Amino acid sequence: MAKDYSRTQRIGDQMQRELALLVQREIKDPRLGMVTITAVDVSRDLSHAQVYVTVLGREDDTDAVELNLQILSEAVGYLRMLLGRTMKLRTVPQLRFRYDASVRRGAELSALIERAVLEDRKHNEEGED
Repeated sequence: MAKDYSRTQRIGDQMQRELALLVQREIKDPRLGMVTITAVDVSRDLSHAQVYVTVLGREDDTDAVELNLQILSEAVGYLRMLLGRTMKLRTVPQLRFRYDASVRRGAELSALIERAVLEDRKHNEEGED
């Protein structure tokens, strides 16, 4: 029977929690916006981890997103060192930060659905008159 929750998923979830705290508390760059760690995908051999982030309030500003990703990429060594201290892993995966556009896409889809519902209501009200 296969495990429902593998070791790599557990490590990814723990890394997500730890990185969220570390980014908030340890990175002192004033240019860094409100960054949220949305997910961490760890490879099976624990050598690499894709860290997905969003930038609160700046989803449409590609320059701000790129700047935040650059700041995080410059702090990778420091973050790996801190992760190694807190997570007790034999080797800490190489971190690669990626922008997670799912929040922006979700908001766009929600707005489209709301607009369609309003148009449908308006169409039904006109048909009743």
